[in-house]
Amino acid sequence: MMDAAALAKRVGESMFAVDTASKDFMKMELVSCQPGRATMRMTVREEHLNGHQICHGGLIFTLADSTFAFACNSHNKVTVAAGCSIEFLKSGRLGDVLTSEGVEQTLSGRHGIYDIKVSNQHGEVVALFRGKSAQIKGHLIEETS
Repeated sequence: MMDAAALAKRVGESMFAVDTASKDFMKMELVSCQPGRATMRMTVREEHLNGHQICHGGLIFTLADSTFAFACNSHNKVTVAAGCSIEFLKSGRLGDVLTSEGVEQTLSGRHGIYDIKVSNQHGEVVALFRGKSAQIKGHLIEETS
């Protein structure tokens, strides 16, 4: 049986390999996946801009939501979103590198709460996201040594 950190890393790698929305469409990078935590990064590209020429809020939400998914699945139990909310604090601009850091606040039975902070390359907070998770049946990977 592998330790929790090694398991979380393998779960993250396994999920990211088939996450075409995050990896291929949004061009996100999985920086790390640890027990109850994840970090992802995305550069704001031209196709991310809305009519105000700032990053579309739905795409910032997607970055935070993807980070939430990796953090709450890091324990190798299939977990889905039960609800989430976001507060937009600053605009993302073309070329900005957005880093999304997710941290488990509580995990009780099948339910968890995760806070995700999205910051730009200057350390300015762009958005704060809170996700509520629910575990369903199954595991993401087979736990072998």
